[in-house]
Amino acid sequence: MLSASRHKTATHQAGRTSQGRSVLLTKLVVAAVLLGLVLAFPALAPDPFILSVGVVIASYAALAVAWNFVGGLTGYISLGHAAYSGLGGYGTALLVTEAGVNPWVSMVVAAVLVGLAAVPIGIASLRVRGASFVIVSIALVLILLLVAQSWAEVTGGSNGLRVPRPFGTDVLRPEQHERFFYLFVALTLVALVLWWVIDRSRLGTGLKAIREDEDKAQALGVPTFAYKLVVFVVSAFMTAMAGGMYALWFGSLDPIFQFSILTGSYLVLMSLLGGVRSLLGPVVGAVIVGYAVEFFKNQYGDSQMHLVALGLLLALVVLFMPDGVIPWVSAQLARLRPGDTSIREVDAAQLAEERKALEEAKS
Repeated sequence: MLSASRHKTATHQAGRTSQGRSVLLTKLVVAAVLLGLVLAFPALAPDPFILSVGVVIASYAALAVAWNFVGGLTGYISLGHAAYSGLGGYGTALLVTEAGVNPWVSMVVAAVLVGLAAVPIGIASLRVRGASFVIVSIALVLILLLVAQSWAEVTGGSNGLRVPRPFGTDVLRPEQHERFFYLFVALTLVALVLWWVIDRSRLGTGLKAIREDEDKAQALGVPTFAYKLVVFVVSAFMTAMAGGMYALWFGSLDPIFQFSILTGSYLVLMSLLGGVRSLLGPVVGAVIVGYAVEFFKNQYGDSQMHLVALGLLLALVVLFMPDGVIPWVSAQLARLRPGDTSIREVDAAQLAEERKALEEAKS
């Protein structure tokens, strides 16, 4: 009887291992196919305009993943991440135009400076939660907008600030689009890998405990404030990198656009749409929202109807996919494939054998 129960347990565990391997293999194949399609996009784009739309979507993906370091791991909703992307853009532009620093070095240096500036900002803002944190993030963007508009001798004010092309005037605009598309994809991949590493680390465990119940996490000895500050600075740094790269691609900076609350709202929408707790959720949301924004702008011109359309899109997602697209799709696929029943019938001997195996594994 005992031998039969051992054989049954081993068979069950082997089946679960085989199923896990097949799921992992399927995910790797799907990821490879999607990455191949992304890398082939510049060659498949029918014209430079479509290619430029792809660059915008890729930049949104990098920004959304950067935002998700805070939103997805800690549950703190920030509408003010445009502050860090704007600072990264202006910092990069000023280092290039005023100090004559190499554009790519300028982008990294500006991001480091923004990360350092995020330390005191985080110390001040992370002491509040919920709606108060949202208000503080909005206030930061509005303050920087007023400063950028008023400090015209440095930022160019309402006239904007021109940024030289990093690849020289001999490289035509379509080729610049193609190069920056790959650069934004690379930056997004770096951010995804960093998010994945943090998510599976001790820091990530503490951050997820903060997301579920911060008071309980603190009572259990988690250094909640330090953990939040670390991931806040990382998020600001990655957001500034994306903002600096956007400045080099677009070639012109305007305070109203760079320090826009609407940009922060887009990032929240993208992450919520794709799924804030999943690795690729912000990327999926960026593709959907980025394409929708460009499509609605093309359809409705300079009117605000694209905001109405995006609002309707968000309402549909909240109604039918409250956890995001990726969790919803995963749930539908889980319903289609056979799996374990919720209650597994076992006899006393098999239960004792499984308990013994578990104790041996722990020792």
